[in-house]
Amino acid sequence: MINQDTIVALATPSGAGAIAVIRLSGKEAISFADSCFKSVKSKKSLKNQKTHTIHLGHIVDGNRTIDEVLVSVFKNPNSYTGEDVVEISCHGSNYIQQEIIQLFLRQGCRMASAGEFTLRAFLNGKLDLSQAEAVADLIASDNEASHQIAMQQMRGGFSSEIAKLREELLNFASLIELELDFAEEDVEFADRTQFKELIERIRFVLKRLIDSFAVGNVIKNGIPVAIVGEPNVGKSTLLNALLNEERAIVSEIAGTTRDTIEDEISIGGIGFRFIDTAGIRETEDVVESIGIKKTFEKIEQAQVVIYLFDSTKFESQCNLFKVELEKIKNKYPLKPLIILANKVDKIDDTQLAKMQEEITDIKFLSAKTGFGVEQLTSTLLNLINTGALRNNETIVTNSRHYDALLKAFEEIDKVKEGLETGLSGDLLAIDIRQALYHFGEITGEITSDDLLGNIFANFCIGK
Repeated sequence: MINQDTIVALATPSGAGAIAVIRLSGKEAISFADSCFKSVKSKKSLKNQKTHTIHLGHIVDGNRTIDEVLVSVFKNPNSYTGEDVVEISCHGSNYIQQEIIQLFLRQGCRMASAGEFTLRAFLNGKLDLSQAEAVADLIASDNEASHQIAMQQMRGGFSSEIAKLREELLNFASLIELELDFAEEDVEFADRTQFKELIERIRFVLKRLIDSFAVGNVIKNGIPVAIVGEPNVGKSTLLNALLNEERAIVSEIAGTTRDTIEDEISIGGIGFRFIDTAGIRETEDVVESIGIKKTFEKIEQAQVVIYLFDSTKFESQCNLFKVELEKIKNKYPLKPLIILANKVDKIDDTQLAKMQEEITDIKFLSAKTGFGVEQLTSTLLNLINTGALRNNETIVTNSRHYDALLKAFEEIDKVKEGLETGLSGDLLAIDIRQALYHFGEITGEITSDDLLGNIFANFCIGK
């Protein structure tokens, strides 16, 4: 799959800005850049410059100067892709960017495909496949936790753990297959006791990695939290208080929120996606009834539900609130439910105490003044098991890795059962090879063009 073309692409986001970076990679990258570059100080060509050096000069097209630039030179194999790489830092005008890219295309460069620079890094052995995938996760990370996980994976934390297990299993597989060559002599080269210990250790590590996906998936994608309740109880005000901005429409008119409004914030390094929904009530308003239907759809999608009610109306509507709560609890018994009494700044201590008697797991809030918002954010954070994250353990966030781990675990279980029942070496070897295959899928020892195409198609151009 290694293509000999020299590729070019914009490595920074498209659009105007202070600067832009244009990246070239391939055996002609330095030659192409050299033919269009005039240095301000040095008379040496870029081909004769040392690797990892930066040079000030101008990009020219014949007698026409396009821009003053900085050119960074990275010679193979000590570059991101393992090939010769040139990065041109120019002014961020759309016109300048396109003029420079078109200049290199005319010289014989080809526009890079999505993720092609990182694909070349993988094919040239600069990254394994799980590290390459972590590059995309790092670019997409929008909170501390997802950034931390992507950095750990890109540094090889996950792949090194898998590679170590694979190597140990491969050693035993070699010994068992060696036994097959001496089948008539009935000898054992692989110590079965040690092999059982290895299988148990592999099962333990795989189980931990598989279990970590539940945490990793919500960290990577953000935890959806649905804010529900009767109309005009302050759901939109709470959303604004959590976001610290006027994101939702707030008014005294019941049923103002006719559709769901979503926004995301980071709490303790974890992304939470708050969904402000239409109020739950009987209504003849067609538009509002559609909003209420969407409310239940959003509760279905959410991992946490906040039920908010107006504390000033608790005395008169206590039974209604309880009915609504029971409806949510019965319909979604496994979802964490946080019950919030809003507008507590408008009631006295006696009323607070009465509410606590009626609903023991209630929390108090004034979305308008901000009282109770900090306690709410702490409660939300405590719902997420971040122990593994704090201990810097490997956390799986990639569904492809998760699927491969599940398949590897299934094969390791077959090996364990085979050892316990005295299965012959040739049949054990089949299950071991299957487990090794699934380990190799994660790190990229085993790949196909279709797999690589699917993975790198999700990358941005220029990376």
